[in-house]
Amino acid sequence: MLCTIYKSPKKQYTYLFINKRDDFSDVPEGLMQTFGTPQLVTVVNLATKDKLAMADINKVKTALKDTGFYLQLPPPQENLLDEHKAQMKKNQEQ
Repeated sequence: MLCTIYKSPKKQYTYLFINKRDDFSDVPEGLMQTFGTPQLVTVVNLATKDKLAMADINKVKTALKDTGFYLQLPPPQENLLDEHKAQMKKNQEQ
């Protein structure tokens, strides 16, 4: 199962997986506008992979089969201010 991976020039660490190179027909127009002009990263044979670096390979395969694309978003950023506030509150309660 081949898939092509593109990165977004607009959103850091955001990747789009599709079934066929340069065929974005299954990707909604609104998503394409938000994603920006896709930049080719690589072509991967998912059949020979056990896992992917940042995505669950089974979710990718299912999404490609069901919708024709998979969007990998960056992991949520830590909010250091909220963590600091929580720690300060915890320290005051002790």
